[in-house]
Amino acid sequence: MNNLAASFSRCTLTGSPSISFEFFPPRTPEMECALWGAVERLAPLSPDFVSVTYGAGGSTRGRTHRTVARILSETDLTPAAHLTCVGASRAEVDAVARRYWALGVRHVVALRGDPLPASGGGSARFEPHPEGYTCAAELVAGIRRIGDFEITVAAHPEVHPDASSPIADLENLKRKLDAGASRAITQYFFDLDTFLRFRDLAAAAGITAPIVPGILPVTNFATLTRFSALCGASVPPWLATLFDGLDDEPETRQLVAATVAAELCHALHLEGVEAFHFYTLNRAALTRAICRMLGVVPAPGSPATAAAQAVPATA
Repeated sequence: MNNLAASFSRCTLTGSPSISFEFFPPRTPEMECALWGAVERLAPLSPDFVSVTYGAGGSTRGRTHRTVARILSETDLTPAAHLTCVGASRAEVDAVARRYWALGVRHVVALRGDPLPASGGGSARFEPHPEGYTCAAELVAGIRRIGDFEITVAAHPEVHPDASSPIADLENLKRKLDAGASRAITQYFFDLDTFLRFRDLAAAAGITAPIVPGILPVTNFATLTRFSALCGASVPPWLATLFDGLDDEPETRQLVAATVAAELCHALHLEGVEAFHFYTLNRAALTRAICRMLGVVPAPGSPATAAAQAVPATA
């Protein structure tokens, strides 16, 4: 085996990992085309499920429902609908969950949710609806009473911005899992040790459910920096150095982004991680490249493969 082949052999995981993807509901016809182009190109990779986000303050509730319904009716994918506590009473949230159950959706991502920004008439901090669920643990328990949903919740390796302490944040995660959730997906991170420390702390706190790392391929470094400041995720200096000066070099940015994410996944796999959740931002190219480097490829000759190849590579 030559040196290049040996290098790729080391980067490809032994046995394909489990994967899942996150999409967000589109706001415009152009975004609609981008979303479904991404869905078509990623579907052949046979993800365990695909989740559809719920905007701040429940602002995308209708679009989320329509997107989930279309995935369910027009693809072989398993959709997971995001559901939050924000801006609705318990009765209203329960009604949405019942609609999903009647539609045939059996997987929900239960989140406390982000409030609408102050510029949109909201508050900078989460304020529960007077008749609503006050936290994600209550939401999980409520969903569990409605139906035998598979429920996924969020985890924060670098501590949720609203948590009073790392211990309090872990206690909150355990409450969500004890209420009926079956797994947690993490906020994105870029340093391996960040995840490993969190996993060890979770185990010490008595958390035994799977904790799936959330992987974010970097598409725009400036946007990443702004968003990370809001959600409490660290952007390490070495990552800033890698993307420095690449604002006008989109092809190089994509190559760097794919390499960074694939190497992180490989390092996580060596530490026993067998599942990855990709925040796709409704773009397929980077996620497909990363999955290929991890050994996740479409089944040869599958009809979905041919359909995906017909979609422009810019999706």
